[in-house]
Amino acid sequence: MKPLELDQFLQYKFLSDVRFSPDGKRAVFVVRSADEKENNYPAYLYLYENGKEKRLSGLGQEGSFFWEDDTHVLFPACRTPAEKKRQEAGESFTSYYRLAVDGGEAQPAFELPLSAGELFPMDDGRYYFCAQINRDEPDAYLLSKEDKEKKIAEKKKDADYEVLEEHPFWFNGGTFRSGERTALFVYDSKDGSVRRMTEGDTDVSSVAWAGGKLWFLCETYRGVSNFLQPGLSCCDPATGEVTCIYPQNTRFFKALEAWNGGLLVLVSDGETHSYEQAPAACFYDVHTGTLTRICESVGNYYNSTGSDCRLGGGYGFKATEKGIFFCSTQWGNCHVRKLDETGAITPVWEGTGTVDCFDVAPDGSILAVAMVENRLQELYALEDGALRKLTGLNDEVLRDRYVSGYERITLQSEGEEIEGWILKPMDYDPNKTYPAILDIHGGPRTVYGEIFFHEMQFWAGQGYFVFFCNPIGSDGRGDDFADITGRYGVHDFRNLMDFTDAVLEKYPQIDRSRVAVTGGSYGGFMTNWIVGHTHRFCCAATQRSIANWISFYGTSDIGIHFGEYQTAANIVDSPEKMWQQSPMKYAVNFRTPTLIIHSDCDYRCPISEGYQMFTALQEQGVPTRMVVFHGENHELSRSGKPTHRVRRLTEITNWFKKYTDK
Repeated sequence: MKPLELDQFLQYKFLSDVRFSPDGKRAVFVVRSADEKENNYPAYLYLYENGKEKRLSGLGQEGSFFWEDDTHVLFPACRTPAEKKRQEAGESFTSYYRLAVDGGEAQPAFELPLSAGELFPMDDGRYYFCAQINRDEPDAYLLSKEDKEKKIAEKKKDADYEVLEEHPFWFNGGTFRSGERTALFVYDSKDGSVRRMTEGDTDVSSVAWAGGKLWFLCETYRGVSNFLQPGLSCCDPATGEVTCIYPQNTRFFKALEAWNGGLLVLVSDGETHSYEQAPAACFYDVHTGTLTRICESVGNYYNSTGSDCRLGGGYGFKATEKGIFFCSTQWGNCHVRKLDETGAITPVWEGTGTVDCFDVAPDGSILAVAMVENRLQELYALEDGALRKLTGLNDEVLRDRYVSGYERITLQSEGEEIEGWILKPMDYDPNKTYPAILDIHGGPRTVYGEIFFHEMQFWAGQGYFVFFCNPIGSDGRGDDFADITGRYGVHDFRNLMDFTDAVLEKYPQIDRSRVAVTGGSYGGFMTNWIVGHTHRFCCAATQRSIANWISFYGTSDIGIHFGEYQTAANIVDSPEKMWQQSPMKYAVNFRTPTLIIHSDCDYRCPISEGYQMFTALQEQGVPTRMVVFHGENHELSRSGKPTHRVRRLTEITNWFKKYTDK
């Protein structure tokens, strides 16, 4: 048995986006893996049919696709030299390719004059889709070739300037976006026409086709966006007339799906937990205009379990004739549940692990990408409440490698049962002593669970105890448990310290002088908080963190809404309360040697947060090292460039070894 290698993840296969053909006889899914030479993750389409899988595509650009009919899929890609040249020049367009699942090369299908993604069928050869526009030039896609080239030249001339007129002015993983909107379009495949359905100032977030009309959640604004409270509108594609059904800024619409001839709408009033309140399930009759509540609360309806071994998405919420199927995080697992028209919610799968995405065939068959039994992702059939493994794409990569089992531990802390786990070091000997690492998840509304996590398993293979838990503020246990607004660093901090005490008591083999702490995002915030409130850890590694709620408010892409709600304060009336909950306030207490990992394109927790921690630690004379990753964003540890992910884990591991090796 050998330990995992630090860069073992370069050999992993990441599965996503499984989809049945319309007749349900076969399915296609996406498989990604790292290409160290190109420093990216090429994506390929795989077919599952008659109990076997095979690769369909070969260029590695097929990360997005949709079914055209029972035997063909369409996917956007830049495959020819001419297309690549146009793309490099800055032209906005999307070329679609058609691939027969029974064999053959992909063939050009059609092109759209916008940067689009998936197309969704309507009727009579028409599709709807969403694409980015500029609010001041919403019809730039209709310009002639010459005029488009002039616009591109003008844009390049102004490349050294950014003009900001709105907030948020950027989004993590993107660029500056002042003036950008997501617009709704209709494409007619018979004549190739493309028509914009929404106004230039309207930002669309969810769309459904029902009753001969397009229904969508949207916000129309100039200035400050309140994207958390979109309104519901509909559009008649024949006339282009748009009608407001429910105005924006009145309730929290979460999801919209065509169902039973009408719409399933997930919506909350936000009276108890603002935008984080679990929504009710309602049915909107598109003919009578009545909205009927069918379920008071669907609770958690998504997967928030953390892992560094996923890439890509897929269905986590699917409306079918047999009911609404959805992923649901419950404690440290992600289950599948079904909602019927009476409002009853029944379990479909309640095992240990996570279903990351799934699809439901017309006959009710379910295929899922899941992480169970401490394995990497594979394709499974969900049958009679159990998962049956269908693929073995990741079997060999972990063969004869040490993968620690999960030892579950619970304790009472701050009036709640806190759930956590311990990974034992490789070749564990109870007569020896070991270093340990406390790992804190992000969110805070995410969770850890019994699913494969590369960095933790790697550290266990290097001789560390690794332990982690879900403190108050975590997801999967209802709104009240997850609510720490105005109390960051209070109950959650005590939970983490009580959990650490419980682990050390259970395993006296852990050397208390060699315990490290790390975390990212909210976990980075808590790491910063910990080094300002205790000196019990020998070293710390804080990643993509929050250090100062006041500066976060003005620089994060979610700063206004998230920062003010989470601190239960605002920059005008109660900045002192925001400062009270900021790790920087306690800089005078910093003593713990700290590594800071941050990315300069992280717009969720901007790099200025890391710089503040670095400066304060340096001023206190604390051993400090900061590593800045250029071109990466908030997702560095999960989807950053392969070489960057290797460097990140190398930096953290070396920092731990420096202070835990004795």
